[in-house]
Amino acid sequence: MAVTAPVPAGGPGPAATGGQASSAATGGQASSAATGGQASSAATGGQASSVVPPGASRAPGNPLQEFYSRPGVPLSSGPDRARRQARMLAGILRGRESPAVIVDVGCGDGSALAVAAQYISGHNPAHRFAGLDWSADALRRAQSHGLAVLRASVAAPGLPVADGAADVVIMSELIEHLVDPDAAVAEARRVLRPGGSLLLSTPNLAAWYNRGLLAAGIQPVFSEVSLHGVFGRPGQVVAGHLRLFTRRALTEFLTASGFRCVTVTGARYHDVPRLLGPLDRAFCRWPSAASILLLHARKE
Repeated sequence: MAVTAPVPAGGPGPAATGGQASSAATGGQASSAATGGQASSAATGGQASSVVPPGASRAPGNPLQEFYSRPGVPLSSGPDRARRQARMLAGILRGRESPAVIVDVGCGDGSALAVAAQYISGHNPAHRFAGLDWSADALRRAQSHGLAVLRASVAAPGLPVADGAADVVIMSELIEHLVDPDAAVAEARRVLRPGGSLLLSTPNLAAWYNRGLLAAGIQPVFSEVSLHGVFGRPGQVVAGHLRLFTRRALTEFLTASGFRCVTVTGARYHDVPRLLGPLDRAFCRWPSAASILLLHARKE
């Protein structure tokens, strides 16, 4: 995978990427990543460190970055997310003999990407995987899974990945957290090769229970009005959701952004009460009312 960056003070930082050295600039710091299960390293001010130094994720004055630096903020959506991501990726890469580059933007703790990498590598060990995230804590956990990791943001100056370098970009339950989803999707399109695949999942604003809740004057599940607490809806965990999509809004948005939507399917939500679980699974057959939207799109 090709990534670009200036050489940090004190000399170049080493990285193993398919056997070649590369480096990446992220937020003004140069980071390097190893693929193929090797540990990654970062050069900051000319000194090597593990991913980022402790405390480097703190960003005074930026409420969102401060929020994602809190220890209690969820970094994983659980095993269901990992399994469905692996299945989607396997379907896309089925029968491919040449090695593919898979970039997970907003990889969190890396558990979902690690499951996908283990599953897919059983079919073709030459595939390469890299996880990108803003959270330093998330990247430390992702690195513990043996993943190549880079500290990066979809905000300007963008992802530290060369144009057309990726075969697949994963944005799993990321887009709802973004201030500027237009820029994020544009970055995903930039780093994808022509015809490359975008795998995207996000909570569905029009989920079957949200239709009833809103009609009753209750804030829909997944929506949030504050980074400090949950108000007006069921649940207790603040996840930092800023944007919510219906199926129609998501497909129209991606089409306008230069993608062709191949499939849209539904998935269940792990926090639905057990008694309502069978109903939630049933609505997966109707993606417009499912809890989670799963979309595969190709770069036009």
